[in-house]
Amino acid sequence: MKLKNYCIIKETNFEKARNLINKQKKEKPSQKIIFVSKDDNLTRKILEKTQTDILVILQSGRKDYQKQRNSGLNHVLANIAKKKNIQIGICLDEIISSKDKEKTDILARVMQNIKLCKKAKVQMQFCSCKFPKDIYDKKALGLVLGMPTWMTKKLFM
Repeated sequence: MKLKNYCIIKETNFEKARNLINKQKKEKPSQKIIFVSKDDNLTRKILEKTQTDILVILQSGRKDYQKQRNSGLNHVLANIAKKKNIQIGICLDEIISSKDKEKTDILARVMQNIKLCKKAKVQMQFCSCKFPKDIYDKKALGLVLGMPTWMTKKLFM
């Protein structure tokens, strides 16, 4: 799936994902690479061993623990993302198309990720293909979910 200046990669195998990312970096170095993942182990490998621009962690279908949320991001991954200058993405399509109960769980996980990224000073982005939104709507949603103003000023997608 390709947007204007972005290449979206969804892959479940690390070797295939790394080859796709390297191939895309060689062919079009100015194009930003967005990697979409649902698997926590794959997410960590991608953060540590490849150079993507934005990492989108999907929130639907996750089971929360008894006393904490399973958002797919922790302080270790946030620090790795800060060190490698990788932005964390929030999938708006997933939020908009989900049902009521699942939507509240997804928003709670997103709020937890925002807190982690705010503490580690990692930039976040909203990613949307099916439901394009105005930049002002994204900034307003970011502020409501707890993003600081320095993070909402750099939203571009």
